[in-house]
Amino acid sequence: MPPISFREAVIVWWRIGLLSFGGPAGQIALMHRIIVEEKGWLDEARFLHALNYCMLLPGPEAQQLATYIGWLLHGVRGGLVAGLLFILPGAAAILALSWLYVLLGNLTLVEGLFFGLKAAVLAIVVQALLRIAARTLQGPLKPALAVIAFLALFAFNLPFPLVIIGAGFVGYLGARFLPTIPDTLTAADLAVTVRPGTRFAALACLLLWAGTVGGLYAVLGAENVFAQLSGFFSKMAVITFGGAYAVLAYVAQQGVEHYQWLQPGEMLNGLAMAETTPGPLILVTQFVGFLAGLRESSTQPSLLAATAGALLTLWVTFLPCFLWIFAGAPYVEKLRGNRALAAALAAITAAVVGVIANLALWFALNALFTEQHRFTGYGLDLLLPRLPSVNLPLLAISLIAFTLAFVLKMRMLPLLGACAAMGMGWTLLVASIG
Repeated sequence: MPPISFREAVIVWWRIGLLSFGGPAGQIALMHRIIVEEKGWLDEARFLHALNYCMLLPGPEAQQLATYIGWLLHGVRGGLVAGLLFILPGAAAILALSWLYVLLGNLTLVEGLFFGLKAAVLAIVVQALLRIAARTLQGPLKPALAVIAFLALFAFNLPFPLVIIGAGFVGYLGARFLPTIPDTLTAADLAVTVRPGTRFAALACLLLWAGTVGGLYAVLGAENVFAQLSGFFSKMAVITFGGAYAVLAYVAQQGVEHYQWLQPGEMLNGLAMAETTPGPLILVTQFVGFLAGLRESSTQPSLLAATAGALLTLWVTFLPCFLWIFAGAPYVEKLRGNRALAAALAAITAAVVGVIANLALWFALNALFTEQHRFTGYGLDLLLPRLPSVNLPLLAISLIAFTLAFVLKMRMLPLLGACAAMGMGWTLLVASIG
């Protein structure tokens, strides 16, 4: 590997952070193009080796891949810079949009902007579902796991962590009792490398994370909104295998139905913000923390509390990502040699497809229908729409969005722009008539 100056690396990571649109698939492709093809800092095998490890972790795999590569090139400082610069542009943009949403959200053009973006988000989520399913669901077992996971969540309302753990257990048993595949890894493949300061960095991340959550609960109490935000999003950081699309169903369910920090339509607005800005899609949690701090904190002024809620959510969501890399990256080759673990994680990946399908349907029901009801009986717990409450203008824009995405193959940013324009046009028309 040729020597790489730290200054040049910082410039490249800024560039990647500013251009990281398109969700994890687009972000990983961007890093591959710049790091492997353009700069030649890593070869193909080393890049995929890092990616495979990040796919096994909870949290945003693209951000963790940036952290891993930064650590590989320049140690702890490289990992910190790469991971932070991947997050900061999008985090700053979403914080600014959150302020605008609260201050101007009742104005016609802003309402129309988010009205149209909801339609584009529905198409983007379905598109992501189909792409991930095509890559993931090979053989008879994986499609079955995806269907079972979808039914467990949508039809029976089982807890998300239970579904993921169950899928991993099935994969583990399959690896134990099915015929084994010969191991092709060599001793060189399983070598362990520890960069200086890595263990200390992992310990520092752990202490900062635990100190934040424990301190808030000790000082403010379990009922305080900031303590609840730190605890909930810390738990999410531990169990969120499968990327942002998979965990958003869990965040939406808890944030809307349990904590009542926001409304279903607002969750879609936050997702639209994250889709239109660079960085990981999981930055939508910053918008959730912003609204939670705005509405439930007794601190004045409320926008200051909202900003604190957003920054706290950002801190406890992404600090564990650095912990996972600094604690595990030196030993990733050993994990690759564990066949049972690999099979368990492959099963979880299959189940995640069902989780994303549940997310897509949940968003569609809450966006396209203003009223829903729960059907319970025969062991079922279904969220069903009230058909007369259908939002016909949004349905029409959604159909156009699906046509643009699937028939005309429009890219994500033009799709978002077209739908936003249609939404603003519709709301201005309604306002002029009214």
